[in-house]
Amino acid sequence: MNIERTIYSYVVNEEAYQDQEEIIAEGAKGNWAYIVLEGKVKVKKKTAKGIVTIDTLKTGAIFGEMGLFAEGEAVRTASVVADGPVKVGLLDTHRILKEYEGLSPQMRTLMRTLIRRLQDATNKVTALVVDITSVNG
Repeated sequence: MNIERTIYSYVVNEEAYQDQEEIIAEGAKGNWAYIVLEGKVKVKKKTAKGIVTIDTLKTGAIFGEMGLFAEGEAVRTASVVADGPVKVGLLDTHRILKEYEGLSPQMRTLMRTLIRRLQDATNKVTALVVDITSVNG
C-alpha cells in the first residue's frame, strides 16, 4: 500500500523500531498518532486471560488516533509492538488538532462518535478473542 502524499505531509519525524519493540504502551498517557511507513505492527491488549493480539497493521495504517482526539491527556487503551523491523512516522499533532478545530461542531461530533465506536469495537474484539482462546486453549 502506498502512503498518500497528503497523509505523509503530516509526518514530522520518522522512528525505527526493532522486532518486538514497544511503540505505544497500554496505560501510558499520550495524544500523538503514528503511521506505519514500512513493516508491520501488532496491536495488543491486556486481558484477564493475558495479552491478546487484536490486529496487525501494515504500511499506511495509522495508530494512536484515539488518543489524538481525546479531550485532555489520553490514556492508551492498547499497546503497539513492532512485528519485525518497522519504520513509523510521527504525525503532527498540533497541525491536525488545529485543522480539527476548524471543522464545524457537527463534524467534530461525528468524528468523536466514530472514535468512540472504534474504541467499543476494539473492546468487543478483545472480548471475543479472549472467549475464543478460552474455549480453544
